[in-house]
Amino acid sequence: MTHLLLIEDDPAIRLPLMRALREHGHAVAAAHTAMSGLQTALDERPELVVLDLGLPDLDGIELLRMLRAVSPVPVIIATARDDEADIVRGLDAGADDYVVKPFTAAQLEARIRAVLRRGPGHQGGPAPIEVGGLRVDPGAREASLDEVPLDLTPREFDLLRHLASRAGQVVTKRELLTEVWQVPYGGADKTVDVHLSWLRRKLGETAQEPRYLHTVRGVGIRLSAPARER
Repeated sequence: MTHLLLIEDDPAIRLPLMRALREHGHAVAAAHTAMSGLQTALDERPELVVLDLGLPDLDGIELLRMLRAVSPVPVIIATARDDEADIVRGLDAGADDYVVKPFTAAQLEARIRAVLRRGPGHQGGPAPIEVGGLRVDPGAREASLDEVPLDLTPREFDLLRHLASRAGQVVTKRELLTEVWQVPYGGADKTVDVHLSWLRRKLGETAQEPRYLHTVRGVGIRLSAPARER
């Protein structure tokens, strides 16, 4: 049984979602303000937090920053805000995932499973993958470029691992949303774009001057070694 904390001020959303998550086998605590949510997170130490941004006493992004200062608990932002700037702010502030309302309980459950699988207790996966000077170790959840460790977020690592496992192939954004974000019913392509941008930066490249990550316009992304390293 996973212990969740739902921070949501709207009872019309909070109560049905609590029931649905409990039906999926979770133990669910709830809070309807930012400060009560922070206190509950500190007192009950949930395994994952589902966080709305439009809270009555404090913006959810500020709460997320406060929570990140005292706890590594995974956080999924669940909000009506679908602007790219809000998505970037939320992910930059430390969210592990971002889902836009309206969504179904099944979609949120899939996101929860995906985030928890990336936790420190999750092991396994294929042997290390090497593409040119890039090395991705799924078991240790470590990656390096030219023997220099890469400082990746859990989501960035999963994205890189998926692309590296299909080195030389064009991977669509729809496949990335399904396989990396675990969203079988669709999602926002711009979420993928934001993470690809961050990943490119950490690989020392840009979309205009790619080294490993190549955009195939209208199709998807291909990870391949630079020509001189193949």
